Amino acid sequence: MPRAMLDYTKTILQKVSFDVKLFTRELQKAISRLLPSEVEELKIWLQYYIVDKPELQSTLILLKS
Repeated sequence: MPRAMLDYTKTILQKVSFDVKLFTRELQKAISRLLPSEVEELKIWLQYYIVDKPELQSTLILLKS
Protein backbone atom coordinates (compact mmCIF):
# COMPACT_ATOMS: atom_id res chain seq x y z
CA MET A 1 0.00 0.00 0.00
CA PRO A 2 2.70 2.59 0.81
CA ARG A 3 4.16 2.15 -2.66
CA ALA A 4 0.77 3.02 -4.10
CA MET A 5 0.83 6.37 -2.25
CA LEU A 6 4.24 7.21 -3.69
CA ASP A 7 3.10 6.35 -7.21
CA TYR A 8 -0.07 8.38 -6.72
CA THR A 9 2.00 11.34 -5.52
CA LYS A 10 4.21 11.18 -8.61
CA THR A 11 1.14 11.11 -10.85
CA ILE A 12 -0.36 14.15 -9.13
CA LEU A 13 2.91 16.08 -9.34
CA GLN A 14 3.18 15.34 -13.04
CA LYS A 15 -0.37 16.57 -13.62
CA VAL A 16 0.13 19.86 -11.75
CA SER A 17 3.63 20.62 -13.01
CA PHE A 18 2.23 23.37 -15.26
CA ASP A 19 1.70 25.60 -12.19
CA VAL A 20 4.60 26.22 -9.78
CA LYS A 21 2.36 27.24 -6.86
CA LEU A 22 0.14 24.21 -7.21
CA PHE A 23 3.16 21.93 -7.65
CA THR A 24 4.73 23.36 -4.49
CA ARG A 25 1.54 22.87 -2.49
CA GLU A 26 1.16 19.26 -3.63
CA LEU A 27 4.83 18.57 -2.92
CA GLN A 28 4.43 19.92 0.61
CA LYS A 29 1.41 17.67 1.16
CA ALA A 30 3.36 14.69 -0.14
CA ILE A 31 6.29 15.37 2.18
CA SER A 32 3.98 15.48 5.19
CA ARG A 33 2.13 12.26 4.24
CA LEU A 34 4.87 9.96 2.95
CA LEU A 35 7.24 7.87 5.00
CA PRO A 36 10.83 9.16 5.29
CA SER A 37 12.13 6.46 2.95
CA GLU A 38 9.46 7.37 0.40
CA VAL A 39 10.39 11.04 0.65
CA GLU A 40 13.97 10.10 -0.21
CA GLU A 41 12.75 8.14 -3.22
CA LEU A 42 10.55 11.08 -4.23
CA LYS A 43 13.54 13.39 -3.98
CA ILE A 44 15.52 11.24 -6.43
CA TRP A 45 12.57 11.05 -8.82
CA LEU A 46 12.01 14.80 -8.59
CA GLN A 47 15.62 15.60 -9.45
CA TYR A 48 15.26 13.69 -12.71
CA TYR A 49 11.75 14.96 -13.43
CA ILE A 50 12.56 18.68 -13.22
CA VAL A 51 15.76 18.60 -15.26
CA ASP A 52 13.95 20.13 -18.24
CA LYS A 53 11.62 22.29 -16.10
CA PRO A 54 13.68 25.21 -14.78
CA GLU A 55 10.61 26.88 -13.26
CA LEU A 56 10.31 23.95 -10.82
CA GLN A 57 13.97 23.92 -9.73
CA SER A 58 13.16 26.04 -6.67
CA THR A 59 10.92 23.29 -5.28
CA LEU A 60 13.96 21.12 -4.52
CA ILE A 61 14.61 23.28 -1.48
CA LEU A 62 11.53 21.75 0.16
CA LEU A 63 13.26 18.38 0.16
CA LYS A 64 16.57 19.59 1.59
CA SER A 65 15.31 19.73 5.18
